[in-house]
Amino acid sequence: METRVRLEPWSAGDFWLLERKNEPTMTRFLGGPEPAAKLVDRQRRYEALSAREPAAGRMFRVVWTPTGQDPGQDPDGGGRAESVGSVGFWEREWRGEPVYESGWGILPEFQGHGLAVAALTELLAYVRAHGSRDSVHAFPGTDHPASNAVCRRAGFEYLGDVDFEYPPGVPHPSCHWRYRVERP
Repeated sequence: METRVRLEPWSAGDFWLLERKNEPTMTRFLGGPEPAAKLVDRQRRYEALSAREPAAGRMFRVVWTPTGQDPGQDPDGGGRAESVGSVGFWEREWRGEPVYESGWGILPEFQGHGLAVAALTELLAYVRAHGSRDSVHAFPGTDHPASNAVCRRAGFEYLGDVDFEYPPGVPHPSCHWRYRVERP
């Protein structure tokens, strides 16, 4: 499978993807599926984030285009491009420092082919071009080897284990990864 992806800003039409990402296999390392009302709220937050200025953060739909296809082809227009997951970044404070936090999820049928690394690499290029903070952080659980491998392969630096709250109020043993943003 080719790992070429493009990122499309999150939109109202992407709720189906949020529902897919809420399935038990996708939320196993995130505390389990969220209730429907929380999904509706998350959809609103994702749309609002993608409507703000680029430096505030973005949520993206990850679109994979098979080898030999036009990468600009509409994934919903009958072509072979497929929506395979999401990736995003948002502003936060971490230990008194303004940083970005990142997160991603690739649907189960597309996992294991480098698409998360490709999507995160595209996201980091977007942050270099549009961001205003010096680092991007990720906090995958210590029990989630695939997401930790994504961080390593995308060029993040491992800073150690931390108790990170996710969902809010629930400490979860996590690996702390940081990507230093170097702008041209």
